[in-house]
Amino acid sequence: MVADPVPLQLAAELFPNGISRYAIGGLLVGLGTVVIYLGTGIPAGASTFLESTLSYVSGQSRFQRYVSSRDWRLVFTLGIILGAAVYAVAFQGGAWTTDVQWWRLLIGGVFVGVGTRIGKGCTSGHGVCGVGSASKTSITGVITFMIVAILTAQIVAALGVSP
Repeated sequence: MVADPVPLQLAAELFPNGISRYAIGGLLVGLGTVVIYLGTGIPAGASTFLESTLSYVSGQSRFQRYVSSRDWRLVFTLGIILGAAVYAVAFQGGAWTTDVQWWRLLIGGVFVGVGTRIGKGCTSGHGVCGVGSASKTSITGVITFMIVAILTAQIVAALGVSP
């Protein structure tokens, strides 16, 4: 019996560089999440980690609740940034660049920031930790994130917007 070639063709289109790098990356993200949770008892989510860095420069009470755990959160955040930089230099031949204008990145960052506050967390916290722990709130959040992202991408493409 011959295997249906359609799934293989679809996999080749979705993963033109092979699936192994995505599988390894997923395993490393999962392992990092487990290590953070076992070491701290706190689910890993980037928006909380980034917000915790504001406790260094702001006296507002909402940021001060992170003072006791902000140092390891800062290391985590720097690890995300440095990990991406090392990957870009080691495997892509240089620093990552984009053709997207700076003001679009700024506006997009503001929307993401507002969205993480409204959604009470980010896609990494809800998507990796929340879904992994079968949180109904996180599953609902991730479904909402995906629907909005797909619709936004379709609208932007239909309008012919480019970087």
